[in-house]
Amino acid sequence: MSSSAHPHTLPAVRPKPRRSMVVCGLIGVAVMAAVDEIVFHQILGWHHFYDRSTPGVGLMSDGLLHTAELLALVAGFFLYADLRRRRALAPAHAWAGFVLGLGMFQLFDGTVDHKLLRLHQIRYGVDVTPYDWAWNFAAVALLLLGTALAVRAARGSRPSPTT
Repeated sequence: MSSSAHPHTLPAVRPKPRRSMVVCGLIGVAVMAAVDEIVFHQILGWHHFYDRSTPGVGLMSDGLLHTAELLALVAGFFLYADLRRRRALAPAHAWAGFVLGLGMFQLFDGTVDHKLLRLHQIRYGVDVTPYDWAWNFAAVALLLLGTALAVRAARGSRPSPTT
């Protein structure tokens, strides 16, 4: 062991693009769930996670959603910290995963929770069509941006061809 090496320093590892993308995708899902829950459930009071029962059940469902998003966020940041500690984080792939996670939550919520399972609607007492379009358009825009970032990250991590 050289005199400059710290005994607790991990050896340098190659970046892990797929793991970086998945870990930050988890963080993205959790962040978008938090934004949804804080803005639409708490601040605006437009809906609860589960609106097909009593207000008390709706409030409890928000608490369960909040618990799940916090657990996902904490787990994601522990996994992120591990990638950083091991020097295995691929930043471009991580950003792509984060944005893809934002879009995946948004699209899942807009299609599965709102339309297929009908757990709740974005708003009540109004025509929800423009809200649905805006919600799902935002999801698709995030997914397209995340995909573009992922393609760019993949191109940037390829070895350059020698001529």
